[in-house]
Order: sequence, then C-alpha cells, then structure tokens
Amino acid sequence: MYSTFHQKIFWFLLLSFTFISCDFIQQKTTKEKPSIQEIIQADQEFSDMSEQIGIKKAFLQYMSEEGVILRPEHIPLVGPEAIDYLSQVADEEYTLSWKPSGGVIAQSGDLGFTYGIYQLKMEDTTLSGTYVNVWQKQSDGAWKYILNNTNESTELNP
Repeated sequence: MYSTFHQKIFWFLLLSFTFISCDFIQQKTTKEKPSIQEIIQADQEFSDMSEQIGIKKAFLQYMSEEGVILRPEHIPLVGPEAIDYLSQVADEEYTLSWKPSGGVIAQSGDLGFTYGIYQLKMEDTTLSGTYVNVWQKQSDGAWKYILNNTNESTELNP
C-alpha cells in the first residue's frame, strides 16, 4: 500500500493545507479598523467652512438629505424641514466655529459621531457650549451629518 514516507507526505500536506486555509479565512474576516480621523477631519472642515463662508452654506453642504437638527425647546427638524430652516438663516451678524474633541466610528466604517466645544461669536458677545454630530458615510465616500445637537453652557468646567 503506502509507505511510511507517503503517509508522512500525506499528513504534512493535509496539515499545511489546514493551516493555510485557517490563515486565509482569518485574513478575510479580519477587517482593518476604520479610522476616527476621517470624521474628525470632516467635522473640522465643516467648522472651517462655517467660519469662513457662513453657517448656512456650511450646514447645507454637510447635511445629509435625511439630516436632523435638534434645537432647545423646539421639535426636531428633519430632512426637508431642516433644509428649509437652514436656508432662511441670516448668518451675517455672527460666526460659529467648533473644535472636535473626539468621537467614535463604527466597525463598519460608515457611521460615527464627533463631539466637542463650539463658540458662537457676535459683535460683543461670545456664547459657547458642547455639540455632537452623528456622521454617515455617503455612497460617494463623503461624510455628511445625519444629526446635529448643541447645548449652550455658561460654564465649561470638567
């Protein structure tokens, strides 16, 4: 039948194939963790645009079609209502900017959130507070916010 040499070759090939298969399966199922830097960068670019060319244009540019805006003491504005509201914003008298402090991105790499501190500067007053933006990656690879929420704060102590 088979010699000891052939049996050793058979077992060696079988074990080699098994280990190679396991490694191949491991490589296919192990995804590289998405980088939070993508949405941190999108959030910072969003803030830069708001500061440079105005709140209205920046918010309309970065909002998803299904975007939601939460405002204190008002019902949420969703999609077309939010777009309509933003289109009517008169932003010539003030500047809004913010700095992302951190965030989280889903393992899938298509959803995440950022948070930080914002400043609203008017002629002789500066208001500040905290914010959170929930981001969704669009089919073209761009990040758009699907939820924006701010909380005004008189003190920003830890």
